[in-house]
Amino acid sequence: MTEEVPHILLVEDEINLARGICFNLEQEGYKVSHVESGEESLERLKYDRFSLIILDVMLPGMDGFAVCRQIRQLDARVPVLILTARGDDGDRITGLSSGADDYLTKPFNLGEFLLRVSGMLRRSAWYRPEPVEESYRFGDNEIYLLSYHAKTAQGDIDLTDLEVRMLTLFFRNEGQPIPRATLLEEVWGYRSDTETRTLDNFIVRLRKYFEPDPGNPVYFQTVRGVGYRFNRISSDKPH
Repeated sequence: MTEEVPHILLVEDEINLARGICFNLEQEGYKVSHVESGEESLERLKYDRFSLIILDVMLPGMDGFAVCRQIRQLDARVPVLILTARGDDGDRITGLSSGADDYLTKPFNLGEFLLRVSGMLRRSAWYRPEPVEESYRFGDNEIYLLSYHAKTAQGDIDLTDLEVRMLTLFFRNEGQPIPRATLLEEVWGYRSDTETRTLDNFIVRLRKYFEPDPGNPVYFQTVRGVGYRFNRISSDKPH
């Protein structure tokens, strides 16, 4: 039985950049489809399944953030990597809050880009949720890892592949600090020395979903100098 070749959708309107990205991804053995607008990408998603979507923020017509939100309505699990302008922290935070799994600033280093892509694809292909419980409850939240679904005080939500991976890791290590390097490696497939703010912004996303007061988290706690810790029973002192 032959292994299925990952199929990547690139949404990029800069033709020269798109050609370079497509060429290098195909050299790595991936199948690549390219569209120049968000509207085209949403049409493709109606009849095609992809292993990864690479999405530029600055697009003609619908911008990348709006596209990402609609992608999540069509497919909650597919990994999404957004491409943003250099140094624009607002774009990165907005992208992750729109449902993206990671971001990369333009112009980017080709080697780093390919490592990001391979890491996201590798973790997504290997990962199969093995929840510690059929449903996992804490506070007003009930998480169904096998069905990628959660009930929260804000309503029901569909979880992405990376969100399920991170929640599973937290639940299995309840009460124990998890180093940043471990989270980056286990969830995104990155090397332990990777410098990225993706993790911190991703934690913000989880807190927005599950914390009574995201600004004063009681379940997903920061452990200074180490990483993060999950406690099912909220402590009296917020972190």
